[in-house]
Amino acid sequence: MKIVSININGIRAGERKGFFDWMKQLDADVLCLQEIKAQEDQLSADVFYPNNYHCYYYPAEKKGYSGVALFSKQKPDSVNKGLGWPDFDSEGRFIEATFGDLSVSSIYMPSGSSKEERQDFKYELMARLLPVLREKQTDSKKHIICGDWNIAHKKIDIKNWRGNQKNSGFLPEERAWMDQLFGDEGWGDAFRLVNQDAEQYTWWSNRGQAWANNTGWRIDYHVISDNLKGTVLDASIYKDQRFSDHAPLIIDYDITP
Repeated sequence: MKIVSININGIRAGERKGFFDWMKQLDADVLCLQEIKAQEDQLSADVFYPNNYHCYYYPAEKKGYSGVALFSKQKPDSVNKGLGWPDFDSEGRFIEATFGDLSVSSIYMPSGSSKEERQDFKYELMARLLPVLREKQTDSKKHIICGDWNIAHKKIDIKNWRGNQKNSGFLPEERAWMDQLFGDEGWGDAFRLVNQDAEQYTWWSNRGQAWANNTGWRIDYHVISDNLKGTVLDASIYKDQRFSDHAPLIIDYDITP
């Protein structure tokens, strides 16, 4: 299976930049999108429901903000939207599709960079999410949780780590949470299971010359349950075209839905 995750930073903007044309050529099995920034009534054009895919949107209540989506070739057995938390779900931050014993999710964790209250909200969600992830780790299913987690885990995952240690997305508490996620909790960072290279980034600020200088952050992940760690075949970050300030993260798995 080829599974893709991308923060599209506006699906309508992504469409204008050629995302759906690229998607057809890529021929992935599942695509997980974050930050669609659109309501479903704004996505009525056929282009937003590509042939050969089942398309599921979960927008935020607030227009032009957040929202996730999931496209799959195979029709899922079920699709769940949200985690049952009104403050999180109203922002359209989680959608899950199940295919037999395989679960694929698109998650968009909040950024805390705009103000202190949002960082507090991020910490609260991180704490709430751990019990959910523990339950998923032991439910006998295989889980792939794709998305923009808004945290760069290690120094290798960010270009200017020294200058960002006090910035949201690379705070010690956030990185320690990732240590726990990929350590004691048993989840896997699918990309790092097969690629240990430096300067592998998925997001670049629009300020300055971040893209030109590859001054990036790796904040997009496929977080996989322990029972999938042996199935990762290949991982790549697509940078030949730009659809967003994030790049698509493409991972091939040796699994059949």
